[in-house]
Amino acid sequence: MLVIPAIDLKEGRCVRLRQGRMEDNTVYSEDPVAVAARWVEQGARRIHIVDLDGAMAGKRINHAIVERIAHAHPDIPVQVGGGIRDEDTVQAYLDAGVQYVIIGTKAINAPHFIADLCVEFPGHIIVGLDAKNGKVAIDGWSKLSSHDVIDMARHFENDGVDAIIYTDIGRDGMLSGVNIESTVALAQAIHIPVIASGGIKSVDDVRQLCAVAHHGIVGAITGRAIYEGTLDFAQAQQLADKLSK
Repeated sequence: MLVIPAIDLKEGRCVRLRQGRMEDNTVYSEDPVAVAARWVEQGARRIHIVDLDGAMAGKRINHAIVERIAHAHPDIPVQVGGGIRDEDTVQAYLDAGVQYVIIGTKAINAPHFIADLCVEFPGHIIVGLDAKNGKVAIDGWSKLSSHDVIDMARHFENDGVDAIIYTDIGRDGMLSGVNIESTVALAQAIHIPVIASGGIKSVDDVRQLCAVAHHGIVGAITGRAIYEGTLDFAQAQQLADKLSK
């Protein structure tokens, strides 16, 4: 199982939000490229990047930084989300060296968009499902839709997406532990990989996820924990490798 470091970009800096609130952010570094290099040096085998400004604007804002990170580590898959609303943006990110693009709000608001992307860019599309109490949240988590997480995941699986990133927004950035039960329930309901996100605090959370990884959970995204030191990233990936053997 992969432990995937998150790099959230806001105004060119590496930050973390609490429960997706743009006004509740902590700046961790003025140099996101150096941050990415640090995680790669510690054993990261995939990098998760979110363009927070792009998510708000509905277009690429921090593209240049993403491209620099991807070019600096050509052997490390980079997955990017935030403000991806059209095929040109997907193509631009792939041309920049990104391996996977993550579609969130538009996947819910225009489901046909995902089907079209999967035809045009097979193997490169991931859908991010952010949920609270089993319902999908949209528009930067500001709205709770009527869509059931599992129903939507099955729909996107049929469209051909590569994986689902599942975030429990009640736990994201709160260091309150992963919602294991909901993550497993989703993974058992579909056949494509699930990447867990939200709430990781310590190596114990990684251990718990590894114990249920056989259900189809292939990775876990971690942000605040590795920046604030409650989780040692290198130790976490080493443990995941050991338990995954």
